[in-house]
Amino acid sequence: MPLTSADFAAIRLTLELATVTTLILLVIGTPIAWWLSRTQSWFKGPVGAIVALPLVLPPTVIGFYLLVAMGPNGFVGQFTESLGLGRLPFSFAGLVVGSVIYSLPFVVQPLQNAFDAIGPRPLEAAATLRASPLDCFFTVVLPLAKPGFITASILGFAHTVGEFGVVLMIGGNIPEKTRVVSVQIFDHVEAMEYAQAHWLAGGMVVFSFVVLLALYASRRRTTWS
Repeated sequence: MPLTSADFAAIRLTLELATVTTLILLVIGTPIAWWLSRTQSWFKGPVGAIVALPLVLPPTVIGFYLLVAMGPNGFVGQFTESLGLGRLPFSFAGLVVGSVIYSLPFVVQPLQNAFDAIGPRPLEAAATLRASPLDCFFTVVLPLAKPGFITASILGFAHTVGEFGVVLMIGGNIPEKTRVVSVQIFDHVEAMEYAQAHWLAGGMVVFSFVVLLALYASRRRTTWS
């Protein structure tokens, strides 16, 4: 059989991780992107740089510092221990935290670009009709920024699926718990099981191609409309 039960378990775990991560990123990334789009504060530059750090830092660097922070001597690890939540490293929750941080710019930046493209006029028009800022956001901004949300969701999900360095540093290689598809491919290659590695790696190639097609199709529809 081309794929083993361990392969299917890794695929399932990867899809679960990508889904949870994308949902969390949309929730926390939307207010960050909105603030970056609207603010004139001096802090916009530093905050934008922090959000974009995963684009330039090696994944192992991010994974290492997250591992230190979430470990028994780290401030995050001590905080979770005090709450009775245990330690995050080598757990699914730890993978989610690392994935959210690592994929953050892939969600925030498309949303920020979408918010920037709206401009002030639609909001000013809604304000003249006595719409509250919250009403303006949900009835004007969100519908107009829909293409940005689609792009952010696709990129956030796909980028989480393709993670390797961060998830390996934080989660290790625990079957059915932290072993995602990228780590499973690595294991097959180390064991010289190239046939299984080909099936998983080929699936990743097809998945990436489909994601890019969907992304370009959504942008083309937006341009035509």
